[in-house]
Amino acid sequence: MFKFIRSTATVLAVVLGIAGLVLVLYSWRLPPFTGGAQVTENAYVRGYVTIVSPQLSGYVTEVPVSDYETVKAGQLLVQLDKRIFEQKLDQAQATVASQKAALAGSTQQELSARASIHVSEAQLESSKAALIRAQANWNRVEPLVKKGVSTVSDADQARAALDQARAAVSQGQAALEVAHQQLETILVNRGSLQAAVASAEAAVRLADIDLQNTRIVAPRDGRLGEVAVRIGQYVAAGTQLMTIVPRDAWVIANFKETQIHGLTIGQPVTFTVDALQNRTMRGHVERLSPAAGSEFSVLKPDNATGNFTKVAQRISVRISVDPDQDHAADLVPGMSVVVSAGS
Repeated sequence: MFKFIRSTATVLAVVLGIAGLVLVLYSWRLPPFTGGAQVTENAYVRGYVTIVSPQLSGYVTEVPVSDYETVKAGQLLVQLDKRIFEQKLDQAQATVASQKAALAGSTQQELSARASIHVSEAQLESSKAALIRAQANWNRVEPLVKKGVSTVSDADQARAALDQARAAVSQGQAALEVAHQQLETILVNRGSLQAAVASAEAAVRLADIDLQNTRIVAPRDGRLGEVAVRIGQYVAAGTQLMTIVPRDAWVIANFKETQIHGLTIGQPVTFTVDALQNRTMRGHVERLSPAAGSEFSVLKPDNATGNFTKVAQRISVRISVDPDQDHAADLVPGMSVVVSAGS
């Protein structure tokens, strides 16, 4: 009797050991349970989770949305106090008006300088004509003086008139050169005034951008996460106010490197979603990661030091969700899924 009980216990222990071994082989998909399909539970739904933050600092005056609300692109999410930015815009616009007035004054100065050039040119022509007359008079008087026909006083007057006419011509030429230099100065300063106007107009555009940025709007359609901002709160640039999650969703499946062989772009896959009572859905392999996940970690393993234990690395695979499926709209980022690729 004792031998029979001991024999039964031995057989039961052997059976339990074999069952445990079979269970381990099946769980790890080791031979003879490898099959044609590659399965991983290390897979999750992913999506574009956008953090909404202000570009400006200021007090919150309006929050017209609430937690988990569906919003449209361009819809107002948060309004900051805009009074200071309205005044900055008015100040910038006044500066533009001032710079444009200075530029217009430069245009008037140019017209005046060109008129001065015309006056100087006319005066120079008049001086040249007077010089011609004085030279002709001297040419008549000089021979008469030598012959004693004309008096020395007449000769002195004619000579003085000629010298005076020559001086007037020199003065006219100098005045004309001064007028040209004044015009050149005005034209050179024109570039500075035009640059000042352009700078002032740029300041207006910047002030207008800041004013528009007091309205924080949804960048695209989607659903909001938890709204963390409150009316009256002072927020700084970059403060996380809320998150918005568009409806676009896909699956990231992390396969072991030994499972990657045979996976191809466009290959159909199936996956079950834990949150949807293990409902089976369809998808396709969209892209494979260019490196193992360990290569993207902050602290990379250094296998060249110490004792080495070989560990199978994980390769991420992006899977697109086939459209027009029931409950596809219920997929949200973070859900756990089980992916099966292949037959």
